[in-house]
Amino acid sequence: MAFRFRSIYTLLFAVNIFSFAHSTYSSELNISIKIPELNVAEYHNPYVAIWIENQDDKSVTDVQVWYNAKMRDKEGSKWLKDLRQWWRKSGRSLDMPVDAITAATKGPGKYNLNFIADDKKLKNLTPGNYRLRIEAAREVGGRELLDIPFQWPIKNAATAKAQGESELGEVILSLKP
Repeated sequence: MAFRFRSIYTLLFAVNIFSFAHSTYSSELNISIKIPELNVAEYHNPYVAIWIENQDDKSVTDVQVWYNAKMRDKEGSKWLKDLRQWWRKSGRSLDMPVDAITAATKGPGKYNLNFIADDKKLKNLTPGNYRLRIEAAREVGGRELLDIPFQWPIKNAATAKAQGESELGEVILSLKP
């Protein structure tokens, strides 16, 4: 009986240590992106690139790229060049589709992306100033680029917003230590 009692205490101690470690290192970076509904004659879902740049304007990580990857003969990837800023920073060096980055285009609506600090997309972030960049381009439509600056590692909870004017709606970056 005493052995079981000690085992339960050992288990509870381990759970407490794990909970402390998890809460200490589980900073969150959450992105909310709104794709607006446009009243146009010919509507195509936008291609969207989401990436993080450092203070030297160098791409550090690609978060996601939404495009039509299912077109025959990789035809959808030829329009990725319309995401001009992203294409110049990192897109041209990628062999699309990229696992865990590539996703389908999305129609009007609100989309949430959630990451914790040890996510592979955030592991290369060293302490410093960064900016989240979101670029959208649409066939028979326009192009738009939004930036939201932030600091890494996350020390205090913060929320920052950027408002698009045409191809993007409100973009919200929420940071939680």
